[in-house]
Amino acid sequence: MATLLITDERMARHLTGPNHPESPSRLAAALRGTRPLLQGVVLRDRCREATREELLRVHQAAYVDRVLAQRGRVGMIDHETLLSEDSVEAALLAAGGSIELVEALLDRSARNGFALVRPPGHHAESARGMGFCTFNNLAVAAAHAFQRGVERVLVVDWDVHHGNGTQEIFYQRPELLFLSMHQDRLFPDSGGEEERGERTGLDTTVNLPLPPGTGDATYLATWSEKLLPRAEAFRPGLVLVSAGFDAHAQDPMSQLRLSTATYATLCRDLRTLAERHASGRLALFLEGGYDLDSLEASVRACIQELSAPMS
Repeated sequence: MATLLITDERMARHLTGPNHPESPSRLAAALRGTRPLLQGVVLRDRCREATREELLRVHQAAYVDRVLAQRGRVGMIDHETLLSEDSVEAALLAAGGSIELVEALLDRSARNGFALVRPPGHHAESARGMGFCTFNNLAVAAAHAFQRGVERVLVVDWDVHHGNGTQEIFYQRPELLFLSMHQDRLFPDSGGEEERGERTGLDTTVNLPLPPGTGDATYLATWSEKLLPRAEAFRPGLVLVSAGFDAHAQDPMSQLRLSTATYATLCRDLRTLAERHASGRLALFLEGGYDLDSLEASVRACIQELSAPMS
């Protein structure tokens, strides 16, 4: 089975205006990271839109309908989450492509994969979008996996910003374990260690905020000592990753100092875990990453790890 990459050039039509960090050039850089295509890697460059019903699994109807009403119009969700005429279409394609990736893994037509989509999703909560995010692509995909009968889903968020939206959506769900490593006291100023879930979801949210200046050695020590053991003990049937690359040392949006090699290590570790517990079913979803060179290199490094022969 191949590693499946899913994207769609229509997502580049989501225009955010001059000098906005979340620009079409990010998708172009991520796609450059796929080239040349490696043996055992398949690129699908057309995806479907998510349906309203699929969005309603994680988003409130009033919010979904408010966004859908903006289709073909210029507007905004908040002051930094802007909409051009084609933005709603792009958001629907990003969510739909994310579902298609999970479907491919569950149908065993791909062994793992990467959804190279925009706008990103992990800040989008059940009732509002924010932080450049319209719909929560990964959350929509996770909900689809539950609909298909997956019993336990592991979500790892290694974006430098806390995935507040994914956390909020699944905060009371014991069948989803949410693990996040992010820079402390950075937008959206959430993700403290005391945020552990609620009710039946208590202790299925794990936040590991890291101080500015954290580099590879400390990050990987925290990863291996605190995060991976929790992931192993959960024994997931599916592993999903909010794969943001804005903790890279070259990225202008944060003060963490990770290298491209660290992202390769994270991906390798999660692939090993997925092979052990989830029949290899591992899906990455593009989130942040605003330095184009490091974004391209980090996407390429992850694809190489996804497609490498298992030792």
